[in-house]
Amino acid sequence: MEQKAKRIGKFNVVDVIAVVLILAVAAFAGMKLMNRGGEEGGQAAMTKVTYVVKAEGVPVELYESCQAHLPSPLMASGELVGGQIESVEKEPYYVLGPDGQWVEDPEHVTLYFTATTETPTGEVMTTKVGDQEVRIGKKDYILKSEYIEINGGTVIDVQWEDIQE
Repeated sequence: MEQKAKRIGKFNVVDVIAVVLILAVAAFAGMKLMNRGGEEGGQAAMTKVTYVVKAEGVPVELYESCQAHLPSPLMASGELVGGQIESVEKEPYYVLGPDGQWVEDPEHVTLYFTATTETPTGEVMTTKVGDQEVRIGKKDYILKSEYIEINGGTVIDVQWEDIQE
């Protein structure tokens, strides 16, 4: 005993259900992509990220050169990425002397750069500036701005602050 499925035009009921499900999934995916990173009204919640990068053993003259160009917009891959280097502080750099004691190196200093940026709140768990992640303890961080580039820095502090709008 053979039964034919009910037909609607050239489609049977199973075909119609499959088409409706495919359209629903496509519509849902489209809405998710259009609202990615956004809240109602298209405004994404943002988090201000302030971080400090320590650069040890840099030539002493870099301190004044860096200060003269602050604040300086952050860059990555040749493009501005939002945020800026806000300030730089210096401390003496110590080396081991011939007698086994630590002595100040007059030609080098340790610099502490403070930078700020904003990142969508949903992406705070993987805060990035350009392609680099910003995490406490990250070594070999490249701090790069329009006028400054420091290689081999260490991220020593990161603070996240919700921005109230």
